[in-house]
Amino acid sequence: MKFKKYPFERLNELLADTTPNSSYSEIALTIGEPQFDTPKFIKDALIESIDKLNKYPKSSGELELKESQLSYLKRRFNLDLRVEQIIPTFGTREVLFNFPQFYLSSKESPKMAFVNPFYQIYEGSAIASSADVVYLNLDKNNGFKPIIDKDLLRDVDLVILNTPSNPTASVMSKDELKRWVELALELDFLLINDECYIDIYTNDPIESILNASVEVGNSEFKNILTLNSISKRSSAPGLRSGFIAGDKDILKSYMRYRTYVGCASPLPLQLAAAAAWSDDKHVEPFRDVYKQNLELSSEILGSDTPEATFYVWLEVKDAVQKAKELYEKYSVKVLPGEFLGRDGEGEGFWRLALVHKPEVIKDALSRIKKFLKEK
Repeated sequence: MKFKKYPFERLNELLADTTPNSSYSEIALTIGEPQFDTPKFIKDALIESIDKLNKYPKSSGELELKESQLSYLKRRFNLDLRVEQIIPTFGTREVLFNFPQFYLSSKESPKMAFVNPFYQIYEGSAIASSADVVYLNLDKNNGFKPIIDKDLLRDVDLVILNTPSNPTASVMSKDELKRWVELALELDFLLINDECYIDIYTNDPIESILNASVEVGNSEFKNILTLNSISKRSSAPGLRSGFIAGDKDILKSYMRYRTYVGCASPLPLQLAAAAAWSDDKHVEPFRDVYKQNLELSSEILGSDTPEATFYVWLEVKDAVQKAKELYEKYSVKVLPGEFLGRDGEGEGFWRLALVHKPEVIKDALSRIKKFLKEK
């Protein structure tokens, strides 16, 4: 398997011979990792369950964790899912990598489609699955949302959407998602939406692809799956807690596959995650601070405030070279968009991850503004 370099490896290579300006403290706006403490009640739940390290965790996930995730889906999206319609996972990265391998293994000439630019694990799973790839390009002309092209998708086995989007911060409406659900049923492909940023909204709550599925009469979620994670909503990426939910028939077979993969989360992590999934109040301060950061970007850089995520997709001419110059002159790291895309998508953009406290973000954005004015 020939995997391509990860975006952060490419960034490290780009900046390898660059010395940042020591007059400024270094600020990284590159990785989408929340820079805030995990709430105390989650850490307490971890400590209280530490004695359970002497037990093997179930590959299918502990019932307490499943019930907390089902409760979250009910509270957040008014969805009544059953236990067989959800599988707790070790975050979502492992699912995004191994699920396509599981699902496409029986296909004679597997083909998958995913948004472009993208979270690179989508591409890694396609390589591992020996699948042909169809890119659903996201650009200014389509508002950074994937366009339905039946001819392009007619023989595709698996489609991965990502809304709210990393890296573009675009959000598809429920009506747009409904059209994708209808297409998945019409052309009989499996449709996954990666919803890891769905709780980081700036104003109104965003609905899941499962809501769209119910609205078109597909209440059993045939051909439809969602992925979600606790990492962003709870500032707890180290818990590695996610889930895949939807089509029970596909999940039943996938669960058997997972038994062999051996990626069950340790019991203390599962129980701490159960506490986090069971509570929504602790998410509000994180959501508020990300909104503040996005509003700072609007004030300082003139960027649009997205409906969700903590990303700014900033248009910058000669983005790769300017990322290097910015780091050298003002000690701010940004991620060039073309490191996240293929066939030219993402060129001319920076992805800014506004994951620090507002005072740090204000400093970083002010330096960026000063740099861009000089150019």
